[in-house]
Amino acid sequence: MNVNSELTQLVTDSLIGPLIFMIMCMTLYIFVGMLLYYYLFSWVPEILVRLVGGGGLFYVIFFISSRFDDVKKLISGYSGMQMVVALIVLFVMIGVLSGLLLRNRKIKPKSKKRATPNRSNASNSSKPRIQRKENRTDQEILQSSFDRLSGAEFERLLALYFRDQGYKVQEVGIGGRDGGVDLVIIDQRGEKTAVQAKCYAAHNTVGVSVVRELVGAKRNHDCILSLLITTSDLTAPAKKEAEQFKVEYWHGGILENKLKAWGKWQPGDNFRKSRVSAQSSARSEIQTAKVQVAASKDACSCGAEMVLRKSPYGKQFYGCSSFPKCRVTRPV
Repeated sequence: MNVNSELTQLVTDSLIGPLIFMIMCMTLYIFVGMLLYYYLFSWVPEILVRLVGGGGLFYVIFFISSRFDDVKKLISGYSGMQMVVALIVLFVMIGVLSGLLLRNRKIKPKSKKRATPNRSNASNSSKPRIQRKENRTDQEILQSSFDRLSGAEFERLLALYFRDQGYKVQEVGIGGRDGGVDLVIIDQRGEKTAVQAKCYAAHNTVGVSVVRELVGAKRNHDCILSLLITTSDLTAPAKKEAEQFKVEYWHGGILENKLKAWGKWQPGDNFRKSRVSAQSSARSEIQTAKVQVAASKDACSCGAEMVLRKSPYGKQFYGCSSFPKCRVTRPV
């Protein structure tokens, strides 16, 4: 009993007890700081986080060192073995919590990928989307509406748009393995923006998981800003999440206005022109056929059939088929 009390007194009076207490405080500070950064302040530049975190860590060390006597009084009631056990338990708890939190962050994108085909299948059953090969030319893409573009073609359309706006564009989402970022655009100042593109049907809105994925993935490309572009819209929780994490988003209406103001995106113009031309030609042929049928029923006074003719001025009239023997004409 005397040996234990002497050992306890030796530990608390020496540097070992306060040192263990300092290590515990530093560990808690680092763990809480990481939680705040990853879940609340992920939009802050990483270099600034390192500076603030390092300064705070030095302050913790200075604060505990300057109150060495108070720390010794605080831990005077604990034995050396108790403090070592407490330090080990703290490490184990932080390790378990960190593992669970990191595991949840990794699982979320996978569950989203499994759920996405279900939503697309549901939308396909109600209104099938046109599947296009990815080898179409840029001109064909510029003449296609959103519902006639594949995901890769939609990314190419946005890349063409941003290049014309003076950005350098890096297409990082080729092949579908984008990790949450499809394009990285760089302005003239060198500022990078991570862009996530979602070519969805109007009723298939973008959820919260896409916003969170973009926020987490932009750091992998050293981007400061983030932009979510969709042909549909965001859900209300997704919009709230985007505003909280400073994610700019363009929904279908804004995107369409920007592309039309650009001038190069002219969806369906050739298709509409060809359709109008075909309809006009069909009406003209039908009218001509009707006139010819009506003309065939009326015979000339000489007994020959009357046929439809056109004057040098382009005016149509009925003329005798035995012309020039018979010069009888009738107005249409």
